[in-house]
Amino acid sequence: MVNVAFISLGSNIGNRYDYLSKAIENLAKHSKIQLVNTSSVYETDPVGYEEQDLFLNMVIEVHTELSANELLDLCLKLELELGRKREIVWGPRTIDLDILLFNQENIKSEKLIIPHPRMLERNFVMIPLSEIKPDIIIPNIEKPLDAWIKELPNKEGVRIWKRKNGEDVFEPIES
Repeated sequence: MVNVAFISLGSNIGNRYDYLSKAIENLAKHSKIQLVNTSSVYETDPVGYEEQDLFLNMVIEVHTELSANELLDLCLKLELELGRKREIVWGPRTIDLDILLFNQENIKSEKLIIPHPRMLERNFVMIPLSEIKPDIIIPNIEKPLDAWIKELPNKEGVRIWKRKNGEDVFEPIES
């Protein structure tokens, strides 16, 4: 069975774009994962712990034969391989990979919650997700994605950094 998953990626240490690229490359070369779509790359202000450098964020869509837990294990393994250290909650990181959605499933276990529990609060997730799948239905949410985004505060904290076509733009998202 092929599963559809959306994964957010973020980096704010070192060559941020290189870490995003390496994570995507490593996911895509897995025999049970097919990269379907990628958003543009966005530069974003830090959330939570704010005393750190700006992030690059994006969202990808994959088709996979892996289960949600197997995909999580792979993401955690890739984070470690790319130098991720978990020292400060919401702190600096070489790479962060979060499974946002997995099919239309609701999953709640000790190590995985899907839909991602904070995705609806995060511009740096919702804006790239809406770019690649504007009509997506988020399980247990009554409101369309574009309505959520219109209500999110601080959209100026999310700026397009590199469009999907490779063009560098560095422009703020309209509020």
